[in-house]
Amino acid sequence: MTPTPEAIEKTVDAYVRSVAHGTVDDILALYAEGATVEDPVGSEVRATEASIREFYAVLEPLDQSAELVTLRIAANSAAFQFRLTTTFGENTFEVSPIDVMEFDDEGRITSMRAYWSPGDLRQVS
Repeated sequence: MTPTPEAIEKTVDAYVRSVAHGTVDDILALYAEGATVEDPVGSEVRATEASIREFYAVLEPLDQSAELVTLRIAANSAAFQFRLTTTFGENTFEVSPIDVMEFDDEGRITSMRAYWSPGDLRQVS
């Protein structure tokens, strides 16, 4: 059985919102037990809750906003691009990764791979 497109869309929306404004616990609640995170692709795959928690913990205190740009859903997978804007003091930076996720039957993330590189990060002010 695969999750409905609506369940996947709901999880993706919650993910984008939580990355920008949520807590680490908000983000981890979207992941299934045993999930993996590879962000960016080519980096070490995080395969434990502790390593995934450590990865997302750096986002929690940041001044950020996020916007879903495009979403495509097929079977139990989704590919989407979102724009993440982060302000550090007087400087604002933007990156628009493309994330590819797989989901379990309940719409929770089982794997996430983010396609971006440091060269994609740009200063906007």
